[in-house]
Amino acid sequence: MSQPNERPEPTPSPEPMPQPEMPAPSGRAPEQRTLRKPRSVRWESAWVRLPVLFVPLLAVNGLTTLINGVADATPVTGLLSGVATAGLALGAYVWLVRRLESRRNPAELRPANARSELRIGALLGLGMFSLVIAVIAMGGGYHLEGWGTFGGALTTLGLMTCVAVTEELAFRGALFRVLEEKTGTWGALAASGLLFGALHMVNPDATVWGGLAIAVEAGLLFGSVYAATRSLWLPIGLHLGWNMAEGGVFGTTVSGSDASHGSLFTASVSGPEALTGGGFGPEASLVAIVICLIPTALFLREAKRRDRFYARAGR
Repeated sequence: MSQPNERPEPTPSPEPMPQPEMPAPSGRAPEQRTLRKPRSVRWESAWVRLPVLFVPLLAVNGLTTLINGVADATPVTGLLSGVATAGLALGAYVWLVRRLESRRNPAELRPANARSELRIGALLGLGMFSLVIAVIAMGGGYHLEGWGTFGGALTTLGLMTCVAVTEELAFRGALFRVLEEKTGTWGALAASGLLFGALHMVNPDATVWGGLAIAVEAGLLFGSVYAATRSLWLPIGLHLGWNMAEGGVFGTTVSGSDASHGSLFTASVSGPEALTGGGFGPEASLVAIVICLIPTALFLREAKRRDRFYARAGR
């Protein structure tokens, strides 16, 4: 019992219940979203993961080029070598990603999407370059001379398969994907495109204009395809279809290099470099740049529509 003169102790008021955080407004523009690093990533800094992933993949690209250069003596060995080295490059990418990102299975290489997206990308690449050649031919710059060799085209197919796989793994799978965490989609597009163009500056007949053309028409195009789909299969197929049409079907120079080992047609090119691309090949022509910018714009619009366009970190 309490004493008569004692006042009872006041009952403490209950602490207020924590209020749940309200979600961000859904009407926010897609480009204002920031791409966040997956929680499973072991290496916290993108600036650390980027060189550890990108540089080995560039080395894989160089190594597979040497292997294919030795194995291209016959169409069969050339084709098998190109496909096998492409498979080894895919395995190297998966292994590196799993080691660096806490055993993450790369969703950008989901096996279920491989067949359909490779087929669609290859057909799109073949169609786009066929349109480029058609326009150049109507301008008097491309002259079809006759049939080439089916065996040579097979060898070229093997080589271009490996080129498409290794370059897309390095520049879109590593460089674009990881850099986007820090620079956003626009920064990743610009940087990966410029470095992709710079890679082709080492080719025998490379020019500064040719490198810039590759950066715009190929670097931006392949980057926009990845941004819209978040899959590497479609840009790999597109890259393969374009290169195969260029070097393995129509018999033109590929990016300033004599990478082709034969084609279905033999042809010659003459006329102003703005039309034909000169010694660098049709990729340095204004025709190719204009034709590639159209799907680039469409894929970038699709990326925004799908809410897959991200702002620079810290904004």
